[in-house]
Amino acid sequence: MNKTKISKLLANFPKSRIAVLGDIMLDRYLWGNVERISPEAPVPVVNVNKETTNLGGAANVAANVRALGADVTLLGITGDDMMAEILKTNLTDSDLKTSGLLVDKDRPTTVKTRIVAHNQQVVRIDRESIAEIPAPLVEQLIAKIGKLIKNLDGLIISDYGKGVITYDLLSSIIPLAKEAGVFIAVDPKEVHFMNYREVSVITPNHHEAGFISGKKIINESVLADVGWNLMDLLNLESLLITRGEKGMALFEKDRKLTLIPAQAKTVYDVTGAGDTVIATLTVAKSAGATMQEASIFANAAAGLAVAQFGTARITADELKAGLIDSL
Repeated sequence: MNKTKISKLLANFPKSRIAVLGDIMLDRYLWGNVERISPEAPVPVVNVNKETTNLGGAANVAANVRALGADVTLLGITGDDMMAEILKTNLTDSDLKTSGLLVDKDRPTTVKTRIVAHNQQVVRIDRESIAEIPAPLVEQLIAKIGKLIKNLDGLIISDYGKGVITYDLLSSIIPLAKEAGVFIAVDPKEVHFMNYREVSVITPNHHEAGFISGKKIINESVLADVGWNLMDLLNLESLLITRGEKGMALFEKDRKLTLIPAQAKTVYDVTGAGDTVIATLTVAKSAGATMQEASIFANAAAGLAVAQFGTARITADELKAGLIDSL
Protein backbone atom coordinates (compact mmCIF):
# COMPACT_ATOMS: atom_id res chain seq x y z
CA MET A 1 0.00 0.00 0.00
CA ASN A 2 1.02 3.59 -0.59
CA LYS A 3 -0.03 6.84 1.09
CA THR A 4 -2.72 7.51 -1.52
CA LYS A 5 -4.40 4.13 -0.97
CA ILE A 6 -4.19 4.48 2.81
CA SER A 7 -5.80 7.93 2.68
CA LYS A 8 -8.52 6.76 0.29
CA LEU A 9 -9.54 3.85 2.51
CA LEU A 10 -9.47 5.95 5.68
CA ALA A 11 -11.70 8.53 3.99
CA ASN A 12 -14.33 5.79 3.60
CA PHE A 13 -14.28 4.81 7.29
CA PRO A 14 -17.14 7.20 8.26
CA LYS A 15 -19.36 5.53 5.64
CA SER A 16 -18.97 2.09 7.24
CA ARG A 17 -21.99 0.80 9.18
CA ILE A 18 -21.09 -1.83 11.76
CA ALA A 19 -23.00 -3.79 14.40
CA VAL A 20 -21.17 -5.36 17.34
CA LEU A 21 -22.87 -8.25 19.12
CA GLY A 22 -21.42 -10.00 22.12
CA ASP A 23 -20.37 -10.10 25.75
CA ILE A 24 -20.39 -6.58 27.17
CA MET A 25 -18.08 -5.85 30.09
CA LEU A 26 -16.92 -3.04 32.31
CA ASP A 27 -13.23 -2.76 33.13
CA ARG A 28 -12.71 -1.23 36.57
CA TYR A 29 -9.32 -0.07 37.80
CA LEU A 30 -8.30 0.65 41.40
CA TRP A 31 -5.03 2.58 41.37
CA GLY A 32 -2.77 2.89 44.39
CA ASN A 33 0.55 2.34 46.10
CA VAL A 34 2.06 -0.49 48.13
CA GLU A 35 4.02 0.52 51.21
CA ARG A 36 3.74 -2.54 53.44
CA ILE A 37 2.81 -6.21 53.66
CA SER A 38 -0.39 -7.20 55.44
CA PRO A 39 0.06 -8.67 58.95
CA GLU A 40 -2.90 -10.98 58.22
CA ALA A 41 -1.32 -12.78 55.26
CA PRO A 42 1.81 -12.43 53.08
CA VAL A 43 0.12 -10.09 50.61
CA PRO A 44 0.70 -6.42 49.76
CA VAL A 45 -1.59 -3.73 51.17
CA VAL A 46 -2.66 -1.42 48.35
CA ASN A 47 -3.65 2.10 49.37
CA VAL A 48 -6.14 3.06 46.68
CA ASN A 49 -6.08 6.71 45.61
CA LYS A 50 -7.97 6.60 42.31
CA GLU A 51 -10.71 4.57 40.62
CA THR A 52 -11.42 4.54 36.89
CA THR A 53 -13.72 2.56 34.61
CA ASN A 54 -13.50 1.67 30.96
CA LEU A 55 -15.45 -0.32 28.39
CA GLY A 56 -14.48 -3.96 27.93
CA GLY A 57 -15.39 -6.93 25.76
CA ALA A 58 -17.90 -6.18 23.01
CA ALA A 59 -18.32 -2.66 24.37
CA ASN A 60 -14.62 -2.01 23.83
CA VAL A 61 -14.90 -3.39 20.29
CA ALA A 62 -17.72 -0.94 19.61
CA ALA A 63 -15.70 1.91 21.12
CA ASN A 64 -12.80 1.00 18.83
CA VAL A 65 -15.10 1.03 15.80
CA ARG A 66 -16.48 4.43 16.80
CA ALA A 67 -13.00 5.86 17.46
CA LEU A 68 -12.12 5.01 13.86
CA GLY A 69 -15.05 7.14 12.72
CA ALA A 70 -17.48 4.42 11.62
CA ASP A 71 -21.15 4.22 12.57
CA VAL A 72 -21.73 1.46 15.13
CA THR A 73 -24.59 -0.23 16.96
CA LEU A 74 -23.78 -2.25 20.09
CA LEU A 75 -25.98 -5.22 20.99
CA GLY A 76 -25.71 -7.22 24.20
CA ILE A 77 -26.82 -7.84 27.77
CA THR A 78 -26.26 -6.09 31.09
CA GLY A 79 -27.52 -6.80 34.57
CA ASP A 80 -29.98 -4.60 36.42
CA ASP A 81 -27.43 -3.00 38.74
CA MET A 82 -25.28 0.02 39.50
CA MET A 83 -22.46 -1.24 37.28
CA ALA A 84 -24.85 -1.25 34.31
CA GLU A 85 -25.49 2.45 34.89
CA ILE A 86 -21.75 3.14 35.06
CA LEU A 87 -21.34 1.14 31.85
CA LYS A 88 -24.01 3.21 30.10
CA THR A 89 -22.29 6.42 31.18
CA ASN A 90 -19.06 5.11 29.69
CA LEU A 91 -20.88 4.23 26.47
CA THR A 92 -22.36 7.71 26.21
CA ASP A 93 -18.96 9.26 26.89
CA SER A 94 -17.57 7.19 23.99
CA ASP A 95 -20.32 8.44 21.63
CA LEU A 96 -22.08 5.07 21.67
CA LYS A 97 -25.83 4.50 21.86
CA THR A 98 -27.34 2.34 24.61
CA SER A 99 -30.54 1.41 22.74
CA GLY A 100 -29.14 -1.99 21.75
CA LEU A 101 -28.70 -3.15 25.35
CA LEU A 102 -31.06 -5.67 26.91
CA VAL A 103 -31.35 -6.32 30.65
CA ASP A 104 -31.19 -9.71 32.35
CA LYS A 105 -32.28 -9.21 35.96
CA ASP A 106 -30.93 -12.63 36.93
CA ARG A 107 -27.30 -11.90 36.13
CA PRO A 108 -24.80 -9.20 37.14
CA THR A 109 -23.21 -6.85 34.68
CA THR A 110 -19.82 -8.39 33.89
CA VAL A 111 -17.10 -6.41 35.67
CA LYS A 112 -13.35 -7.04 35.62
CA THR A 113 -11.73 -5.19 38.53
CA ARG A 114 -7.97 -4.74 38.32
CA ILE A 115 -5.97 -3.49 41.28
CA VAL A 116 -2.90 -1.64 40.06
CA ALA A 117 0.01 -0.46 42.21
CA HIS A 118 2.98 1.46 40.82
CA ASN A 119 1.60 0.79 37.31
CA GLN A 120 1.75 -2.98 37.88
CA GLN A 121 -1.38 -5.13 38.07
CA VAL A 122 -1.51 -6.83 41.46
CA VAL A 123 -4.69 -8.88 41.08
CA ARG A 124 -7.85 -9.09 38.97
CA ILE A 125 -11.31 -9.76 40.41
CA ASP A 126 -14.10 -10.98 38.11
CA ARG A 127 -17.80 -10.49 38.84
CA GLU A 128 -19.86 -12.29 36.23
CA SER A 129 -22.22 -15.06 35.20
CA ILE A 130 -21.25 -17.35 32.33
CA ALA A 131 -24.65 -19.05 32.10
CA GLU A 132 -26.30 -18.84 28.68
CA ILE A 133 -28.85 -16.05 28.43
CA PRO A 134 -32.50 -17.24 28.40
CA ALA A 135 -34.35 -17.93 25.15
CA PRO A 136 -36.52 -14.77 25.26
CA LEU A 137 -33.40 -12.58 25.30
CA VAL A 138 -31.87 -14.60 22.45
CA GLU A 139 -35.03 -14.00 20.43
CA GLN A 140 -34.92 -10.27 21.18
CA LEU A 141 -31.31 -10.04 20.00
CA ILE A 142 -32.17 -11.92 16.80
CA ALA A 143 -35.05 -9.51 16.20
CA LYS A 144 -32.78 -6.49 16.70
CA ILE A 145 -30.22 -7.87 14.25
CA GLY A 146 -32.99 -8.64 11.78
CA LYS A 147 -34.09 -5.00 11.79
CA LEU A 148 -30.55 -3.72 11.29
CA ILE A 149 -29.08 -6.24 8.88
CA LYS A 150 -30.03 -4.67 5.53
CA ASN A 151 -28.37 -1.41 6.54
CA LEU A 152 -25.09 -2.95 7.70
CA ASP A 153 -21.72 -3.37 6.02
CA GLY A 154 -20.21 -5.45 8.80
CA LEU A 155 -21.25 -7.58 11.78
CA ILE A 156 -18.74 -8.27 14.54
CA ILE A 157 -19.45 -11.16 16.90
CA SER A 158 -17.39 -10.65 20.06
CA ASP A 159 -17.50 -13.95 21.93
CA TYR A 160 -15.89 -13.95 25.37
CA GLY A 161 -17.78 -17.04 26.54
CA LYS A 162 -19.93 -15.14 29.05
CA GLY A 163 -23.27 -16.51 27.86
CA VAL A 164 -24.54 -14.04 25.27
CA ILE A 165 -23.29 -15.90 22.20
CA THR A 166 -25.18 -19.19 21.96
CA TYR A 167 -25.75 -21.84 19.31
CA ASP A 168 -29.33 -20.67 18.78
CA LEU A 169 -28.20 -17.08 18.32
CA LEU A 170 -25.40 -17.95 15.88
CA SER A 171 -27.54 -20.36 13.86
CA SER A 172 -30.02 -17.54 13.25
CA ILE A 173 -27.89 -14.44 12.72
CA ILE A 174 -25.10 -15.92 10.54
CA PRO A 175 -27.53 -16.98 7.75
CA LEU A 176 -29.30 -13.60 8.06
CA ALA A 177 -26.04 -11.71 7.60
CA LYS A 178 -24.82 -13.95 4.77
CA GLU A 179 -28.08 -13.53 2.88
CA ALA A 180 -27.78 -9.74 3.23
CA GLY A 181 -24.18 -9.76 1.98
CA VAL A 182 -22.83 -8.46 5.29
CA PHE A 183 -19.17 -9.05 6.21
CA ILE A 184 -19.16 -11.28 9.32
CA ALA A 185 -16.13 -11.13 11.62
CA VAL A 186 -15.89 -13.32 14.72
CA ASP A 187 -13.53 -13.00 17.69
CA PRO A 188 -13.98 -16.61 18.77
CA LYS A 189 -14.21 -18.65 21.93
CA GLU A 190 -13.15 -22.29 21.72
CA VAL A 191 -16.49 -23.69 22.92
CA HIS A 192 -18.35 -22.26 19.92
CA PHE A 193 -15.74 -22.81 17.20
CA MET A 194 -17.85 -25.28 15.22
CA ASN A 195 -20.76 -22.81 15.19
CA TYR A 196 -18.80 -20.19 13.22
CA ARG A 197 -19.03 -22.08 9.93
CA GLU A 198 -19.00 -20.08 6.70
CA VAL A 199 -18.40 -16.65 8.24
CA SER A 200 -16.20 -14.08 6.48
CA VAL A 201 -13.34 -14.26 8.99
CA ILE A 202 -12.49 -15.45 12.47
CA THR A 203 -9.61 -13.90 14.42
CA PRO A 204 -8.28 -16.40 16.99
CA ASN A 205 -4.91 -15.96 18.63
CA HIS A 206 -2.34 -18.68 18.04
CA HIS A 207 -3.13 -20.40 21.35
CA GLU A 208 -6.85 -20.68 20.51
CA ALA A 209 -6.19 -21.84 16.95
CA GLY A 210 -3.72 -24.46 18.12
CA PHE A 211 -6.01 -25.70 20.89
CA ILE A 212 -8.90 -26.31 18.49
CA SER A 213 -6.61 -28.13 16.08
CA GLY A 214 -4.94 -30.18 18.80
CA LYS A 215 -1.52 -28.77 17.93
CA LYS A 216 0.89 -26.31 19.50
CA ILE A 217 2.00 -23.75 16.94
CA ILE A 218 5.78 -23.89 17.32
CA ASN A 219 6.80 -22.88 13.79
CA GLU A 220 5.39 -21.65 10.49
CA SER A 221 4.90 -25.18 9.15
CA VAL A 222 2.56 -26.06 12.02
CA LEU A 223 0.94 -22.64 11.68
CA ALA A 224 0.10 -23.38 8.05
CA ASP A 225 -1.29 -26.83 8.93
CA VAL A 226 -3.48 -25.38 11.68
CA GLY A 227 -4.70 -22.51 9.53
CA TRP A 228 -5.68 -24.56 6.49
CA ASN A 229 -7.28 -27.18 8.75
CA LEU A 230 -9.52 -24.51 10.32
CA MET A 231 -10.28 -22.97 6.93
CA ASP A 232 -11.46 -26.33 5.59
CA LEU A 233 -13.16 -27.48 8.80
CA LEU A 234 -15.30 -24.35 9.06
CA ASN A 235 -15.50 -23.52 5.34
CA LEU A 236 -14.30 -20.00 6.09
CA GLU A 237 -13.78 -17.22 3.59
CA SER A 238 -10.67 -16.17 5.53
CA LEU A 239 -8.85 -16.67 8.82
CA LEU A 240 -6.61 -14.20 10.65
CA ILE A 241 -4.46 -15.77 13.37
CA THR A 242 -2.84 -13.24 15.70
CA ARG A 243 0.64 -14.28 16.83
CA GLY A 244 1.71 -11.71 19.42
CA GLU A 245 5.24 -10.48 18.80
CA LYS A 246 5.35 -12.53 15.57
CA GLY A 247 2.55 -10.54 13.95
CA MET A 248 -0.37 -12.11 12.10
CA ALA A 249 -1.10 -14.83 9.57
CA LEU A 250 -3.88 -14.33 7.01
CA PHE A 251 -5.35 -17.38 5.29
CA GLU A 252 -7.65 -16.79 2.31
CA LYS A 253 -9.95 -19.10 0.39
CA ASP A 254 -7.80 -18.98 -2.76
CA ARG A 255 -5.17 -20.85 -0.67
CA LYS A 256 -3.09 -17.74 -0.18
CA LEU A 257 -1.19 -17.36 3.09
CA THR A 258 0.18 -13.93 4.02
CA LEU A 259 2.49 -13.46 7.01
CA ILE A 260 2.36 -9.93 8.44
CA PRO A 261 5.19 -8.96 10.83
CA ALA A 262 4.31 -7.22 14.10
CA GLN A 263 4.61 -3.44 14.22
CA ALA A 264 4.64 -2.92 17.99
CA LYS A 265 7.72 -0.98 19.08
CA THR A 266 6.79 -1.18 22.77
CA VAL A 267 4.48 -3.71 24.44
CA TYR A 268 3.07 -2.19 27.62
CA ASP A 269 -0.34 -3.87 27.98
CA VAL A 270 -2.07 -6.38 25.67
CA THR A 271 -5.50 -5.83 27.29
CA GLY A 272 -8.09 -5.35 24.55
CA ALA A 273 -5.64 -5.78 21.66
CA GLY A 274 -7.87 -8.43 20.09
CA ASP A 275 -10.78 -5.98 20.24
CA THR A 276 -8.71 -3.42 18.36
CA VAL A 277 -7.77 -6.00 15.73
CA ILE A 278 -11.30 -7.13 14.88
CA ALA A 279 -12.70 -3.59 14.99
CA THR A 280 -10.06 -2.21 12.63
CA LEU A 281 -10.20 -5.23 10.33
CA THR A 282 -13.98 -4.96 9.94
CA VAL A 283 -14.08 -1.19 9.44
CA ALA A 284 -11.28 -1.35 6.85
CA LYS A 285 -12.94 -4.21 4.96
CA SER A 286 -16.28 -2.38 5.03
CA ALA A 287 -14.50 0.70 3.66
CA GLY A 288 -13.37 -1.20 0.57
CA ALA A 289 -10.06 -2.75 1.61
CA THR A 290 -9.00 -6.21 0.50
CA MET A 291 -8.53 -8.75 3.28
CA GLN A 292 -4.77 -8.31 3.03
CA GLU A 293 -5.06 -4.52 3.25
CA ALA A 294 -7.55 -4.74 6.13
CA SER A 295 -5.20 -7.10 7.99
CA ILE A 296 -2.31 -4.67 7.56
CA PHE A 297 -4.54 -1.93 9.00
CA ALA A 298 -5.48 -4.19 11.93
CA ASN A 299 -1.86 -5.11 12.57
CA ALA A 300 -0.84 -1.45 12.67
CA ALA A 301 -3.70 -0.60 15.06
CA ALA A 302 -2.75 -3.48 17.37
CA GLY A 303 0.84 -2.24 17.49
CA LEU A 304 -0.38 1.16 18.62
CA ALA A 305 -2.86 -0.30 21.14
CA VAL A 306 -0.39 -2.49 23.05
CA ALA A 307 1.86 0.51 23.65
CA GLN A 308 -0.84 1.97 25.94
CA PHE A 309 -2.01 0.82 29.38
CA GLY A 310 -5.50 -0.69 29.55
CA THR A 311 -8.04 -0.95 26.75
CA ALA A 312 -6.94 1.50 24.06
CA ARG A 313 -8.88 3.05 21.16
CA ILE A 314 -6.98 4.07 18.08
CA THR A 315 -8.30 6.97 15.99
CA ALA A 316 -8.18 7.13 12.21
CA ASP A 317 -5.51 9.84 12.41
CA GLU A 318 -3.34 7.73 14.72
CA LEU A 319 -3.80 4.73 12.45
CA LYS A 320 -2.85 6.77 9.38
CA ALA A 321 0.32 7.99 11.08
CA GLY A 322 1.22 4.44 12.12
CA LEU A 323 0.63 3.04 8.64
CA ILE A 324 2.62 5.75 6.90
CA ASP A 325 5.43 5.35 9.43
CA SER A 326 5.67 1.67 8.48
CA LEU A 327 5.99 2.28 4.72
